[in-house]
Amino acid sequence: MSFLRTLMDTYQTQMERNRNHPFLEATMAACSLVAMADGKVSFNERVRVDQILETLEALKVFDPHEGVDLFNEFTDLIRDSPAKGREIAFKCLEKGAKDDETKALLVRICCAVSEAKGAKSLVDQIEIVSLCSRLGIKPAACGLYTDGSPKDLIKGGD
Repeated sequence: MSFLRTLMDTYQTQMERNRNHPFLEATMAACSLVAMADGKVSFNERVRVDQILETLEALKVFDPHEGVDLFNEFTDLIRDSPAKGREIAFKCLEKGAKDDETKALLVRICCAVSEAKGAKSLVDQIEIVSLCSRLGIKPAACGLYTDGSPKDLIKGGD
């Protein structure tokens, strides 16, 4: 009976991984876009990506290294060929953002990565607003454009 139970558990885990893989890719693409908005990925942003992988229930079925590897692939693509890399990341993001709830979650994830530096960054905010536009979400619905002036963002982010 133990063999059958193990087989069923393995099957269910594999099915969940297959179902959630587009979301994993979309999450890592979104994280990369925001992290690379200023041209470099900070240590704090990498730590935040790790926290996201460990915290989100839908991503817990994956080995965190798989997510980190995807994140690194996207950041390398964006660094090596910004226009092409960003377009590839956007396509993965759009593919994994199937409904409004998922789209809003992805934007909140982007905000979490942006806040990892400890201060709001104008360039990160612009990237997130661009993501909102691509996903058809109003930035204010995700807490953007609520407080602070552009001067505060410029001072705090770089």
